[in-house]
Amino acid sequence: MQINDRSNTTRAATTGPSLIATAAAFAALAALALLLLHPSAGQAARANGPVVSTASASLGRILVDSRGHTLYLFQKDTNGKSACAGQCASFWPPLIASGKPLAGAGARASLLGTTKRADGRMQVTYDHHPLYTFVKDTKKGQTNGEALSAFGAKWYAVSPAGARVVKSSSSPSSGGGGGY
Repeated sequence: MQINDRSNTTRAATTGPSLIATAAAFAALAALALLLLHPSAGQAARANGPVVSTASASLGRILVDSRGHTLYLFQKDTNGKSACAGQCASFWPPLIASGKPLAGAGARASLLGTTKRADGRMQVTYDHHPLYTFVKDTKKGQTNGEALSAFGAKWYAVSPAGARVVKSSSSPSSGGGGGY
């Protein structure tokens, strides 16, 4: 019996520290995973901002969102405020900012900003133009909304300089070529 008592005591003495070391290793791994999966508030704010960059399209170089969809301005907007709400916004979804907008390739950070919409959400602006996408642009590079007259004014793609992009009158009806 005494032999069994000693082996139980010896086993408890050797497995106790081993269990503690294993538990400590798991705790360290859990803490590391938590840090990697949940960045600091500053990093999260940067990651949540929409990205505005440029791409080549049939109209030339234009602004696009993070999905590569064309960004438009609405001529009815004044003083950096959106005039597109309700049904208009369902066809021309505003580019909403859940964080500070970021300039991607070709876009100028100095021209990016935000404006408060009537519904309280923040909309991304570029050179004081509120930005929108168009529901009929379903693929990268499409410019189906270019020069459309809808909801009281015309819609235009936006150049990297912040100006409206206008189809060249010499471009074919298929939308090829184009100028500013």
